[in-house]
Amino acid sequence: MSTNTMRRATTGVIGLAVAGTLTLTGCKSGNEEVAPAQPSTPAAQPSSGGYDSAQPSTPASPSTGGDAPAGAAGAAKPGQTFKIGETATVPFSYGNTKGGTIALTVTAVEQGQPADLDALKLGDKVKGMIPYYIRYSVKNVGTVDLSFASVGHMKGTLPDGTEAQGVSVIGKFEKCKDETLPKGFTNGQTQTSCAIALAPSAQTKVAGAEYWGDPYNSLSNGKGLFWK
Repeated sequence: MSTNTMRRATTGVIGLAVAGTLTLTGCKSGNEEVAPAQPSTPAAQPSSGGYDSAQPSTPASPSTGGDAPAGAAGAAKPGQTFKIGETATVPFSYGNTKGGTIALTVTAVEQGQPADLDALKLGDKVKGMIPYYIRYSVKNVGTVDLSFASVGHMKGTLPDGTEAQGVSVIGKFEKCKDETLPKGFTNGQTQTSCAIALAPSAQTKVAGAEYWGDPYNSLSNGKGLFWK
């Protein structure tokens, strides 16, 4: 993960560095991508993921199952699939914060408009692509204070199961806010978040979501949790 300092600007990257100012976005590494400092434009980076447009549904009770990752009793197992609106219990660590547990729910996959991407200044790199917004909620169901942690690693999947290209935003993008957890994010606290996935054309929709954060990116050859 790059340690370059960034200002809160909004710019986009699609698998390639844009004008030498943003780094390449990886697909299934455990690292987060960070762009170098920019004077005034908000920054965003594409990531992979895809979904069909879906309406929010009522969250179900957290799913449990065998083969739970790394010491997390009742945690969702690698490769487990949920319906949109269902909740997965997920072991969670971030930086020096270890041993947390979150309830993670993909609540909706919403189709946006191509013009939404104009603010990210991606130009021809997103020509013909359609943005989808993966809405998800994070609830602290453990005993560890997760203040200022970031719950990312959410991407889209296309109808054939392949990854959709995504955009990781560095800065503010009002249509799809992805912010760190606030101070005092202790047991029972909840926050909503969003990830951007790109359909390659109007004929192909983003059909689902995958969470591939640790420990799922280091287990079962990187197979994460899926929502469809």
